[in-house]
Formats: sequence, C-alpha cells, structure tokens
Amino acid sequence: MEINWLKDFVALAATKNFSRAAEVRFVSQPAFSRRIRALETYVGARLVNRETLPLSLTPAGELFLDHSKALLRSLESTLEQCRLIEVEDENVLRFAASQSLYTTYYGDYIQPFVDRGLLTVDLDSVSWPADKFVEKLQHSSCDLILFYWHPSMGFLSSMTRGQLDYVTVATDVLVPVSKPAPDGSALFQLPNPDKSRIPLISYGSASVLRPVVDEILASHSGTTSTLLVSQNALSNSVMALIQEGFGLGWLPLNLCQSALDDGSLVRAGGADFEEPIEIRAYRLRQNQKPKLQMVWDEISTKP
Repeated sequence: MEINWLKDFVALAATKNFSRAAEVRFVSQPAFSRRIRALETYVGARLVNRETLPLSLTPAGELFLDHSKALLRSLESTLEQCRLIEVEDENVLRFAASQSLYTTYYGDYIQPFVDRGLLTVDLDSVSWPADKFVEKLQHSSCDLILFYWHPSMGFLSSMTRGQLDYVTVATDVLVPVSKPAPDGSALFQLPNPDKSRIPLISYGSASVLRPVVDEILASHSGTTSTLLVSQNALSNSVMALIQEGFGLGWLPLNLCQSALDDGSLVRAGGADFEEPIEIRAYRLRQNQKPKLQMVWDEISTKP
C-alpha cells in the first residue's frame, strides 16, 4: 500500500467527487480512480459507494477514513520530528526521565540547563518502560537520562559494563505508605498484627521500582503477607490509589513527602521496610556532542 493512496482517499472523502479529488491531488481522473481501486483491492473491502450522488463512503470506508487520517497525522508528526533532529544544533542535548523524577528532581537538576538552551526535554519518556531508557541511550535517541538505581534492578547491569557513565546526583528512600485510619494510624500496617493478607498497590513488571518492592517483600516473607490488587507503571498512579484507601504501597519519599506532611498519607511500616535508592544521571560514553561534557561536569559537581 502506498501513502499516496491514503491521501487520495482522504481527498475523495472530503470532496465527494472523483474529478475534484483528482484536481486536489494533481493527477488525472483515470489515474486517480485506478489508485482508489487499488486501495480497495489492498484493503479487501469496498470503501466508496459510487451509486450515490454525491458519492458516499461505505461503513468500511468510514472506519478506514478515521484510521487513515490518524496514520497520516502520525506519519507527519514523525517526519517533522526527524527533520528537527536532522537540523538540530549538535550543541542541544536531549533529556529523558520518568514521571516521578520529572516532578521531584527536574527543577533542581535539569531545568537550569533547559533555561540556558542546553537541553531539550522528551516528555514522552514519562510512559517509557524501564528498559527503553537504556535502549534510547544506546541508540543515541537521547543524550542524558535521570534514573532511579538499586542493586536489584538487574536490567540495568548493561549500564555498568563500559557503555555508559553515571553520576549519583541524589539519594532517596522507598517507604511503605497507607491512607490513615480515623485515629490517624495507618489503615494498613506492616507487619500486619492479625496476619491477614494486606492489599498491595504495586508497580507493573516494566517499572524500574518493581524489583525493589519485590526484594523488600521477599526479605519479609516470613512475617508479611500481601495480596496484589493493582499494578501501575507510574508512581503518581500508585500514590493516588493508596490515598483512596485501596491498599498500601511503596513510594519514593521525595515524591510523597507533601502528602505525609498534610496527613493524606502516613507511613505504614518501620525502617526495616524502607529501602534506600539512588537517583543517577546516565550518558553514553561514546557520545561526543560538544556541550555534553560541560553539562556532565556541572551535574557531577552540583551539591
């Protein structure tokens, strides 16, 4: 199937006339008609009702029109991004981070570089699975990432094998939290005094924080029993469900500190249920963009 066929079809749907659509597409009417026929043959369904005046689309044509428009929009957006990358100043670096790191560490560690025109931000990264960050760096689709790190994150092992450099820019701690009960105590508490299974709001298997939570639970397997009731990719989604009282879960302290301060969340376990985590900046070692070393040095020395 050719992209031009999709553009022909969208033009035909807009004009409802083969002659006018052919003019819009700068082709002869016979050639235009052959292309629409070829499209219908490719799709395997009749898309145009040629017996009405003006012509109309069949139900299959209406469905195909919506998807054709979406596909063309997506293609145009992709082409535009490719053109921007092609002409982008090599001194401008691309940055990516997870949603929770954007909302907690962006202002201190990244925004100053954005304000100076040294970094551009890829907000699509808030929904990336954990291993996609590594892939983006390895393929030079981004130049710098901010990432949680913990020894349990096995998929990050490639980051320490010569391809990538990192610097620890901050430390945080993963803490168990719960909605408060009417008396102010945790609605769900670790360990649970009555030994019943505690509803757990956790992270999906693609989340960077999932292996940390699994390791904490494994270390308390003899004293704590949980029932997984929800898995989420984003820490903010985990926090929202915990605040509604659906269960307890682990959150980075820096992310949930304000909720702890205002009382909408309370800690749900002692220090033995908490786990330190690092916030690291990573770069591909072979990346030779001129300004990357300058940015890297500033991040490395930032207090």
